Amino acid sequence: MLRDDLPTTVDARRAEAQVIAEAYRTAHRGNDHAALVAAIADALDDLAASEQRMEVVQRQVSHGYVRGTAGTA
Repeated sequence: MLRDDLPTTVDARRAEAQVIAEAYRTAHRGNDHAALVAAIADALDDLAASEQRMEVVQRQVSHGYVRGTAGTA
């Protein structure tokens, strides 16, 4: 990433975060605490799902290396 691109990327992320925050706030009828808790819970769920997918990929790669080298010995 070029240094010149950084402010644009940061601004875009901040704008996206504001849209998401407002959506959570609206969904929770202006209750900021409930919106924040819901957003964090969703983020943690997404993180857990991502970690599970990464573990599956790592096992597949490891299994592939084992399978690939088993016949060469």
